[in-house]
Amino acid sequence: MTAFHCIRAVRCRLPFADGAFDGAYMLHVGMNIEDKAKLCSEVHRVLRPGSLFGIYDVMKTGDGELTYPVPWATTAASSFVADPAQYRSALQAAGFAVIAELNRRDFAIAFFDQLRAKTLAAGGPPPLGLHVLMGRNAPDKIQNMIQNVASGRIAPVELIARKV
Repeated sequence: MTAFHCIRAVRCRLPFADGAFDGAYMLHVGMNIEDKAKLCSEVHRVLRPGSLFGIYDVMKTGDGELTYPVPWATTAASSFVADPAQYRSALQAAGFAVIAELNRRDFAIAFFDQLRAKTLAAGGPPPLGLHVLMGRNAPDKIQNMIQNVASGRIAPVELIARKV
């Protein structure tokens, strides 16, 4: 199961039976879903008791407005970045126990530094990659993402929750 189903499904209703899965994960999706409570309750519904739900999303980690566009949104109107406390609250309200949380800001900064060096050494981006999906303003989106992470406004955060 992927959270992509949730984005496409009407009102975030996953098209699966109760207790259909042994585990679930969400990778860079939550920033696109406004109703985190509904998202978490739907994932809870389709998981068996004791199952794990892993989240790796960009989350709000500091003060200040984001600079747009970013890879997931052109403007603030289409961005639903939330802080880790909002995710924890939504998870707990749905019936999960949060068992781990890790801010991955330092990892992201190192990743972007390596990406920049690799791109410069190659004389530009590879023919295929995420930049193709992001469109012609991909450089702006990536630069704004790096700036937002470097300034501490956002960071990738890992959350692991167990269905209780």
